Amino acid sequence: MQAEFVASAFTECEFPRETHPEVVLAGRSNVGKSSLINRLAGSKCLARTSSTPGKTRSINFYRFGRDFYLVDLPGFGYARAEKGATVGWKRLVEKYFRDRQSVVLVVHLVDARIPPTRLDMELTEWMKFLEMPQLVVATKADKLSGNEKVVQQRVISSAFGGKPVILASAVTGIGCREIWKRVIECVEASMTRE
Repeated sequence: MQAEFVASAFTECEFPRETHPEVVLAGRSNVGKSSLINRLAGSKCLARTSSTPGKTRSINFYRFGRDFYLVDLPGFGYARAEKGATVGWKRLVEKYFRDRQSVVLVVHLVDARIPPTRLDMELTEWMKFLEMPQLVVATKADKLSGNEKVVQQRVISSAFGGKPVILASAVTGIGCREIWKRVIECVEASMTRE
C-alpha cells in the first residue's frame, strides 16, 4: 500500500479535513513510533527518526493508499523539553482526541524491555475514558531473547488487565503483520458503519 506524508500540525487549524479513518500511534518519547511507521510503510524515510527523544513535536499525518491516515503523535514524558513546549503538545493532543470523530484505533506503543510506566497507564486510562479502541504494541522486541519475550509479553499484558499485547520490531518486522490485520479490521469496520 502506497504511503505519503500529508501534514504536520502544530495547531488544530492545521489538521487535515476528516475525510478518512485515522489510526493513531501514541506512546512515550523514544518508544519507536516513527520507526514503526517506516516499517509499516515499507520505507526508510517516510517518518523522520532520531535517537534523541522528543523530536516529534507536531501531530504528523500519513495517508496510506486511499483508505486511511496513520497519525503520529508527539511522544510524552520527555523531561528535557521546555515546559511550555510540553504543555503545548499536551493541549494539542487533547484537542485532537476531543474533536476528531475519525479515530478508529489507537495503537499504544510501549517498550517491550520494561514494564509499562505510570505515563503508559495514564494513557490507557484516558483512552478508556474516551472510549477509544486500543491496541497495545510492545516495540523493540528484537532486543529480547526468546524467553525474555515470553516473560515481558506476560508482564505487559498483566499491567493492562490481561489485554493482548503484540510484540513488534521495526528492525526485524515481527508483529507488523498482526498490527496490519487489526488496523485493516478497524478501518473496514468504520467504513461499513458510514
